[in-house]
Formats: sequence, C-alpha cells, structure tokens
Amino acid sequence: MSRPVKTESELIAMAKAELKVHADCPDGMTISILRDGTSWEFRASADQATSDRPGYPECVAMLVQIGDHLCKQYDVEG
Repeated sequence: MSRPVKTESELIAMAKAELKVHADCPDGMTISILRDGTSWEFRASADQATSDRPGYPECVAMLVQIGDHLCKQYDVEG
C-alpha cells in the first residue's frame, strides 16, 4: 500500500507547524527536503548568527524527529 503524496511545500509547512508547537525556534532557519531514492528527510540551514542563537540546536533535533515521523506517513511529490 502506498503512502499519500504531499508536495515539498506542504511537508515543510507541516514541519513548521509542528516546530511551533514543540520548540521555540529562532527566525531565519530555512527548512528544505533532501531526497534519497524513495526516501526523504528534512534539512535545516541558517546563517551563523541564527545558528548561534539559543534554541537552534534543539530545533534542528526536533526537525529530525518530525521528519522521521512524516517520512513514514507521506511520500514527497515528484
């Protein structure tokens, strides 16, 4: 049975919504999707000033957990 398909922007929006609930992330963090065959995961990036701010490492760790959960539920379009 195949998983439902979401666009990258839909999945990123879902991740951002989850992050707002579970973490206090600094502004300036960019979320992208890295594909690997039939699998995918989120990647966070930020400039040095943003990545040095309190809470950034925790947000990245939370994003990884959210991605692990969502990639088991959804395929990415394309």
